[in-house]
Amino acid sequence: MKTFSSIKELLVVLNREHKLIIALFEKRKSLAYKYDHALELVDFDEDKIRTLIHYSVIRQNGNNLELDDQFLQFFEQILEVNEEINVSYINEHIQNIKHSILYYLQENSETRKYGYLRQVKNALRKIGIIALRNVVDLNRNIDNTFKHEPNYKIKKAKLEHLDDKRHDIYALIGQTEQLISGEEEQTFFKVAADEELNRIIIVLRLQLNECLHNLIDIQKQIIEFLNRIKYHSGVIEKLRQIKYLKDQFTLKSKTNIKEILAVNNAVIFEPNPVYPLKISLEVLQTDNEIPDLIGKISKRIRTGIKVTQPLAGSISNEDLETQVEEEFQINLDEVKNGFLAGSNNLFDFVLNYNFDKEVSFDERITIYCQMVSQYDALFKITDLYNSREDTEFAMIYPK
Repeated sequence: MKTFSSIKELLVVLNREHKLIIALFEKRKSLAYKYDHALELVDFDEDKIRTLIHYSVIRQNGNNLELDDQFLQFFEQILEVNEEINVSYINEHIQNIKHSILYYLQENSETRKYGYLRQVKNALRKIGIIALRNVVDLNRNIDNTFKHEPNYKIKKAKLEHLDDKRHDIYALIGQTEQLISGEEEQTFFKVAADEELNRIIIVLRLQLNECLHNLIDIQKQIIEFLNRIKYHSGVIEKLRQIKYLKDQFTLKSKTNIKEILAVNNAVIFEPNPVYPLKISLEVLQTDNEIPDLIGKISKRIRTGIKVTQPLAGSISNEDLETQVEEEFQINLDEVKNGFLAGSNNLFDFVLNYNFDKEVSFDERITIYCQMVSQYDALFKITDLYNSREDTEFAMIYPK
């Protein structure tokens, strides 16, 4: 087994084989990562894998590879994906703080006393971060255990174990609060307290307070989950008893199940209604897979009965004859050009215009209005008005 001589050497090795390390970390949940698969990620150079094994970055178990626990925990803690709740870190830091405080009070050298003070500050910073991370991991583990653990007994045992972890975190938070309150180490906090230490303690108290609030929610969640498990376990146990009596053909004689079912009108005992699902014509015309599916279903339910398609009647010759329908339209541009070429007012011009068909007085008023709305920029609209057949109109001339 070799050890890294410097951080630079460690980073160089990790960066050079980062593809394999990333793959092993992503596959850490599976118990086997094949050696042959690892070779593909190191360009089939076995010396690179041996180097990682010699430095204890990875471990080989037969034909499988896996990350060493030390590096695995390091990556999980840095990436905050650790599923294991380890409260020993907090207890360890509390003990280190107490030892550093003792050394600080007994030390005469100012330089060494400053070193012990730095250790106290670093440990206080880590306690807050570790406590928050443990609370987050605890909440996630409780949720995952309840949702994904299929065995009820194991699920209950895991939740009770996580509840014990919650008690441990709660106790360590109490110890930390008692430590930073200065009740036990009054001399140290009066002598060594500076601005930085006071700021660290304030931040730590806020972090611990947040942890306590979250732990209260976690406690409620655990109680709810345990009650649900207890309820489901009771239901399953009753179903097993019913099935046993049914298999023994003694269900009706030993129980009053018929009377209970007779008075029970729960919806679950009703037959499930089946609603026909009709596919829209748009989907039938656009989706190319539907005709194939329809063909497969048709083969399955084929009854042997030939469905005769009804034939439509023949088309008559009258329907095949071409019919022409003419619609008369007035060319307003032509009327406008004729008006601009003259000097008469627009109303009289339209009234006397010779159209290709008979146009009534009301239709000529409509044409007058259309001309004004479309070509008003080409006309000179005056303030004078005139009337004709009880219809008042403005006097408009060409510009």
